[in-house]
Formats: sequence, structure tokens, C-alpha cells
Amino acid sequence: MATTQTPIEILLANPRGFCAGVERAIEIVERALARYGAPIYVRHEVVHNRHVVDGLRARGAIFVESLDEIPDGATVIFSAHGVPLSVQREAARRGLRVFDATCPLVTKVHMEVARMHAKGCEIVMIGHGHHPEVEGTMGQIEGGIHLVETIAAAAALCPASPERLAYVTQTTLSVDDAADIVAALRERFPAITGPKKDDICYATQNRQDAVKRLAEQAGTDVVFVVGSKNSSNSNRLCEVAALRGVTAHLVDDSSDIDPAWLMGKKKIGVTAGASAPETLIAEVIQHLQTLTGATARELDGAEETTVFPLPKGLQE
Repeated sequence: MATTQTPIEILLANPRGFCAGVERAIEIVERALARYGAPIYVRHEVVHNRHVVDGLRARGAIFVESLDEIPDGATVIFSAHGVPLSVQREAARRGLRVFDATCPLVTKVHMEVARMHAKGCEIVMIGHGHHPEVEGTMGQIEGGIHLVETIAAAAALCPASPERLAYVTQTTLSVDDAADIVAALRERFPAITGPKKDDICYATQNRQDAVKRLAEQAGTDVVFVVGSKNSSNSNRLCEVAALRGVTAHLVDDSSDIDPAWLMGKKKIGVTAGASAPETLIAEVIQHLQTLTGATARELDGAEETTVFPLPKGLQE
């Protein structure tokens, strides 16, 4: 008797890829290059994707980590992750033409920190200390802000005024990890206050929810996350899948895919971090189809309609 072989299927997370903040940041660099010509300096990678950065570099963008690397009178763009106030002041002092590509949702966290500080609160920053967004947020005030990366760090926290404590979070954290740390802080410091609205951005949450659907409802055997290794939100997508028992691979592009990862897999999930362009995602999907002969199907998901305006100096 002939046996029916289960067909291989590629399931596409929805939403995936670029968010509004990333689209805005990239467009700011592109428009600055078109209007003022190369070189345009960008403090830090404008978004964390190797292909995007390499493409902008080829067009005349110069990526630096310090304003000391930028000549006087040049044009500089602050990355989507935001910068400390000291960097903004130094740029103004030196007469640099500045376009701020900080994601508006990160700017919202900066404003929360300023308001909390003005009220006399000590502030807890929940995030990853090595990330430029955390550097920028903690640099909005001088002193009075504590970095908490883990539940263990929350347990060890010794604020000077526990009764006047507030918290903010990095926008690209794992939703579940952030909630666990907030719960640990609330248990130790019942009076702690937080932002009126969750700091984790809508795109981060939507992409994590989409991976949960891949793992829990769609029953995928493996998940490929298109994104660069220094992308916080892409790494969190891998963690979300792994915590649900599904192996996840972070790939910059199709060349990173090991065919051995597909052996015996019948349902292959694909998603992408918020800084991964659609062209890379399409390339990965096509490569997986070539390797497996699978059909691709897009899952239902949250509809995203958010658009952020460009700085006035770059609007048409």
C-alpha cells in the first residue's frame, strides 16, 4: 500500500520585518544623502542590520561611534536607538547639522525619565547595559538611575529612596522577561511606579506574539529569524521560540542557512526582526523553498498602520 508523505510547509509570521521607527530612520539617512550629498555622518549604526548599514555606507554614509570622528560643520544623524543629552549638547556646541532619527517610541521613554526625575524619583532602567538605547536613555539625566538587567539584579537593588522609585524599560526587550522583572521589583518595592503605557514598542510585541503563534498554534518544528546578531529585537524572537521548545536560528541572509537544520522538519517558521528588510526575508523564503520544495503560507496577525513623520528639515 502506498503511503502519503506529509508535505513540507513554510509558515510566515505576521507581522515581521521593518517597523515604522526603522523605516523612518533609514529614510532620514537616504534623504540627507540626497539633499546634502556625501558624506553624511551617522552616530552608531542607524539600525542594527548589516545589509542595511552596508547599503547606506556604499551610498556615502559614514558610521561613527563618537562625535570626535566628525569634522566641524558636518551633517550628523543620531541613530534610531537615541543618544545621551551630553551627545546632543556637544553636537550643538560644535555647530553640527543634526537630524535625529531616534525612534519616537524611544523618545517617549526619554521624556518619561525626565518627568520622573523632575518629580524627585530614583529611576530603574530595565534593559541590556551594552545596548545603545539603554546608554541613550540612562544619559537623559545625571545620576539617580539604576540599570537592572535580570531578576537577580532586581533582588540586589538598593535604592536610596525606595518609597520614591520608578521604572522604565528598553523598548526591544522580551515582553515576558520585562514583566517578570517588573513583578520582582513590585514585590520588593510596592510603591514603585511605571509609565502609564508599556514602554515595549508595539512592533516588538507584535513580532513576539507572532512567533508565539508559530510555536504554539502552528506547531512549527524550527524557526528562522532574519536579522543581524547585534539586533536586540531579533535575538528576543529567537528566545521566544526557544522558550516554547522550538529551535530557532538567527540568520543575516540565506547564506547562513545550514541545510542540516531542515532534516526531518515538516513545518518551517520564518520571521524577521524589525530592522530586517523585506528583500532579505524574501530571499530566505525562496532559498528554503529551493532546499525543501515547500509551499509558503502567511499566518494571520496584527495589522500595523503606524507611520512616524520625518524631521522638518527633510520633509518634502
